[in-house]
Amino acid sequence: MTVISNSKVIADTPSADGTKHTVRFATTPKMSAYLVAVVVGDFEYIEGAADGIPIRVYTSPGKKQLGRFGLEAAENIMRYYNRYFAIKYPYGKLDLVGLADFSAGAMENTGCITFREILLLADEKNSSLKLRKAIASVMAHEMAHQWFGDLVTMQWWDDFWLNEGFATWMSSKPLAAWKPEWNVELDDLSGTEKAMWEDSLANTHTIHQPASTPGQILELADSITYDKTAAVLRMLEAYLGRETFRAGVNSYLKEHAYANATASDFWRAQTEASKRPIDEIMPTWVEQPGLPMVSINGKCSGGSETVSLEQQRYFEDRGKVEAGAAEVWQIPVCLKEGGVRGHEGGSCHLLTQKQQNVSLKTCSPWVFGNASAKGYYHSVYQADAWREMAKQEETDLTTAERMVLLSDVSAAVAIDRAKIGDLMTVAQWLQHERTSAVVEQLGEQLTYINDTLISIADRNAYQQWVRALLNPTAKEIGWEEKAGESEDQRSLRAALLRVLGDVGRDPQALEFARQISEQVLAKPGAVDRELEATALQVAARDGDEDLYDKVLDRVKNAKSPEEEYIYRQALGAFADAKLLQRTLDLTLSSEVRSQDSPLMLSQMVQRATTSKQTWDFVRAHWAEIDKLGGAFAGGLIVGATGTFCDARLGEEVKDFFATHPTPSAERTLKQSLELIHDCVDVKQRQAPQLAAWLDQQSSAAGQ
Repeated sequence: MTVISNSKVIADTPSADGTKHTVRFATTPKMSAYLVAVVVGDFEYIEGAADGIPIRVYTSPGKKQLGRFGLEAAENIMRYYNRYFAIKYPYGKLDLVGLADFSAGAMENTGCITFREILLLADEKNSSLKLRKAIASVMAHEMAHQWFGDLVTMQWWDDFWLNEGFATWMSSKPLAAWKPEWNVELDDLSGTEKAMWEDSLANTHTIHQPASTPGQILELADSITYDKTAAVLRMLEAYLGRETFRAGVNSYLKEHAYANATASDFWRAQTEASKRPIDEIMPTWVEQPGLPMVSINGKCSGGSETVSLEQQRYFEDRGKVEAGAAEVWQIPVCLKEGGVRGHEGGSCHLLTQKQQNVSLKTCSPWVFGNASAKGYYHSVYQADAWREMAKQEETDLTTAERMVLLSDVSAAVAIDRAKIGDLMTVAQWLQHERTSAVVEQLGEQLTYINDTLISIADRNAYQQWVRALLNPTAKEIGWEEKAGESEDQRSLRAALLRVLGDVGRDPQALEFARQISEQVLAKPGAVDRELEATALQVAARDGDEDLYDKVLDRVKNAKSPEEEYIYRQALGAFADAKLLQRTLDLTLSSEVRSQDSPLMLSQMVQRATTSKQTWDFVRAHWAEIDKLGGAFAGGLIVGATGTFCDARLGEEVKDFFATHPTPSAERTLKQSLELIHDCVDVKQRQAPQLAAWLDQQSSAAGQ
């Protein structure tokens, strides 16, 4: 048996009879007790190094070759961090351990980081870009903790965000330096969007949140703690400048190394480094809940423009927006004038009051409210500004800014500050988009509309509109992979297949998904993994028992964690009631690890074609489900019910969890019930408008 711990092995002595051995480790550095790790098992490893620090990837027997990408990532990340931080990596060695059973995704134990296998191991010759990004991102996150969390530890769990949010923010930096073609800043925006969605609820929480029970502490591991904090730090860094912010980080680390610290210690270090009142600005983001919405209204007079900026708290519940709220943030608002191409332009202004005016030297047809896409707020415009920006979004806005515009118009539609037609218009002007991240975000919006707003009578018209929107791009890049194309183009193809197949129900896309599924089942590794995963899920929706049995066989005989994950996801996409029941029964069998069952069930609860049957199964088997996956299982299922958009289902969720309480998901339940209520409200208001808009499009197309 191999033994791995926080510090180096200094002696390994066999017993006289050779049946045991005694392993001694060097004295650990001073650290918090929750970071202690002792791992015992049958392991093999591969080894590398960076800056003289030995790095090992440990796996169960037969899998060490799958650790090579993770090792390469760790070496590059180590070199970056050793140059970014004023303190070099202080722990002498770094071990990265892949575990077959692990409730969490990964854990930053000092010098001995543990991972789920799917977040550490990848087939170098045949793994998806999405998986490699995930492995590198989680690696960078956990390695950032070696400084922020391990070297300097929060005083108490109410500052848990100071660990997790910082590591989330920091993780993009080494990846951007190592793999610039990955465009990780766009992945950051997806995280910000997720946080904003949660932060738009009345049942959100402040970044700094008191916690005293295990349940309360576990519930802090959410998008507010991770993604919102990271977004706020990105906004602060953009406001101060990278080097100034970095100086504050290093001052904080030097002062509190091998000790505990609080949020005020961090803000004080940033205030001293920047000579700006960061200790006044940041409490407005950390100590109060929610996110701001900034209304932007420009007026031209005498060749110059006065822009009125008005802030208020954004809720997805329009009634709460209309009622108003007391929160006031200090917001670095960066404005970009229409006609300024690409990365040019942008002037930043600190909005500290409910309403302020800003003067611009020239007049422009519109003013975009989040230049460089670093701000954590929604921008809202007048009706004509939405349309004018949409016309020029591909030329005048960067890729990141286009993602922000799509997010902002969707948020405005939810509260009647924009019409559903404005969202559809912005989508139409994205029909020439060639960046996978934007198309994936667009696909999420189109899927939401399909699952919640479209009536049976309008479904055919909506499907035709989706096909007309995206088929030109699909034809241009082609369904078949081409030599020399970028990885992002392959990701774009998969994103298009998902939307055209699942939402547009495009005959060509459906046939292609079926062909690819047959191809990869006959010949593993025949196509890009991301396309394989998407094609299987699209084909599974209409799949028969023969396809199901083939997919199940691949789950049982997977050659890598990614392959098992891809085919297990496909099992959950079969919509046929009998086949879906087989998958549901499988989740509670010995053939699926307890760590994976809650994830499978939550995904099936969220998928429109499988949600009702899965929800009935969950309620009937809750006693078994609640024991799975430790404290995280219940929270995953409770959170998944927030995708329902039916008042009756909302009552079922409320009644069921009233008699089946989940202590680590009390807030999550309130959020899910709120999301259901808000979705029902949006559906009642926007569905008729969407039907009218689609009718207008059909009439215009027929002329």
